[in-house]
This record gives sequence, structure tokens and C-alpha cells, in this order.
Amino acid sequence: MSDLDLDQLSGWLSAELGFDGPIIAEKFAVGQSNPTYLIEASGAKVVLRRKPAGVLLKSAHAVEREFRVQRALAASDVPVPRVLALCERSEVIGSVFYVMEYMDGRVFDDPRLQEISKLERNIFINEMGRVLAAIHQVDLELFGLQDYGPRGNYFRRQIDRWSQQYRASEIGEIPSMDRLMAALDAACPPDDGRVTLVHGDYRIDNLMFAPDTAEIAAVLDWELSTLGHPFADLAAVIMQWQMPPGAQGRGLGGVDRTAQGLPSDEEFIASYCERMQIDHIDNFGFFVAFCFFRMAAILQGVKKRALDGNASDPERGLTLGAFVPRYAKAGLEALG
Repeated sequence: MSDLDLDQLSGWLSAELGFDGPIIAEKFAVGQSNPTYLIEASGAKVVLRRKPAGVLLKSAHAVEREFRVQRALAASDVPVPRVLALCERSEVIGSVFYVMEYMDGRVFDDPRLQEISKLERNIFINEMGRVLAAIHQVDLELFGLQDYGPRGNYFRRQIDRWSQQYRASEIGEIPSMDRLMAALDAACPPDDGRVTLVHGDYRIDNLMFAPDTAEIAAVLDWELSTLGHPFADLAAVIMQWQMPPGAQGRGLGGVDRTAQGLPSDEEFIASYCERMQIDHIDNFGFFVAFCFFRMAAILQGVKKRALDGNASDPERGLTLGAFVPRYAKAGLEALG
């Protein structure tokens, strides 16, 4: 079942992609921000990503940008799904959307990788690090992404933006979030001149691995991508790992990584630095704190949309929104 206008969508798919006959649409359970659907028609499968319905925060849910960056990266070393068509006419299904190829692969929700043998787990995490470095090594001029985001102090810009987004979706006072925003504002480092493509939400459940190898077949969910500071993506991985394990936290907090065949934070960071030819990273706690803050602001928006009736999965949206104080507290701890 889906909430799409299948008659309108069928006509558009016929005109744009040559699909013929009736279509079947099924919403994926994942995707709290931009609802995502499996579309079957004419014996083929494609994936549709749309903006959610209702009133949206300024600059949020930019599926047009997802489409642009994935199209640009098609010939790069960064694996992405092949995008097929973008529809900017909201009258077709009620919002802007795009269609991309359906890919067969494996997506792991849990970084413990319990479905994989202990001896192989580090290979998968190493591949995760390899592709992260590939994103940050994309030649912006060569792939037409030199204007994909503003230049200047990325962290200053992001702290200001997500503070505004948080305030716009604020429901009640969360003292730890107020303290974290003030602390980050005061601790924001000066711009060091590093500018790369950044994914913005790089974590294992946004990666699709090949069906039978440790190779990453596609990096998914480019909604938060822009030009920015690469350490934010690296810190996002470490931030997620600090959360508790299981369906809600999806982290590695308290896990004996050596016993489970998983690398430590330090080993993952060192491997990244080697790939990027960086000697070391100072003040890494700030970058982790920033990632906790941004995720807290994102989850606050998810909760607000759930309460407003615009969430892809309202029940899960409320569950995720309950994590905001926890992320804010962890951000304060990361700052020290």
C-alpha cells in the first residue's frame, strides 16, 4: 500500500521513462525524512524519493539536491544509484520527487554486523572508511560540484542553520540542548580552509553493500550533502558508534569491539587519516559534539512532523524524537 496518486504517477512514468500499464507502489519502512517507495511497472523496479507533504522547514528535504549530486557522481569513484528522472512539478503526486534505479544489495542497520562472520566484520568497516575517503577526494570542478554549497566556515554555518531549524521545530524546553548550542557557538573553531563534498549523514545504514561481498554498491540518502568540512562526516561515524547497540541506538556503546572483530574509534580514524594523508586531527571532540547536536536537531524535526501528521512513520518519528535530550547530553560530554 502507498499514499501516492498512482494514476498521476503512472502517466508521468509513461511519459518520462516509457513505463506501460498499471503500477504497484510500496513505501519502504526506512526514510523518516524523505518518504521512499518501491515502484513496480512493466516488469521493472525503480525507487521513488519524494518530499514529505505539509509545511516544511526552509531548505529541508531537498530531493532536487539528492538528484543532482548522485547524477554528478555517476562516473566517480563514489558508488551511487543511477538516477533516472526528476519531477519538479508538485501537482503530479503532491510534492517534488525523483526516480532512481532499484539495486539489489544488503543494508545493515546495526554496526555490530552480527549477520557477518567475526573474521569478516573489519573488512566491511574498512570498506566503509575507503568510500568515505573517496567522497572527500571527489574533484569538485571535474564533476561539476564546485557550486554545490557555500564556501567559508562550514561549522559556523551549520551551527547557525541547525540552531534555527531546531528552534523552528521546538516543542518544549530541553535545557541540555540549549547548553549544547551555546557551548558549540562559543567553541566553533576558525575556518581551516578544508572544503570537500560531504555526505552529511554517513553511517552504515545509509550504505548498500553488494549481495555477496564486502564492496559498497551504493551510498544512499544524500539529503544533507553539501560542500563542507570532511571531519564532520568522519565524526558522524564515531558519534553513531557511541550510541547504545540495538534497534534504537544503532551504535557500539559498551561493545567489546576486539572480541567482535570490530575496529576501535582510534583505528578507524587513523585509517581515514592515512587515506587522506593527514598527520592527525586536533580537537576531535568538538566535531563529535557538533554531530550529536545536528542529529538532535534533525530528530526534533522528525518529532515535530510526527506531531503535525507529516511524518513518513509517525510512531517511529515520536520514538526517535525522544532521543533528543540523550543526544544533547552526549554532545556536551564530547565537548568535555
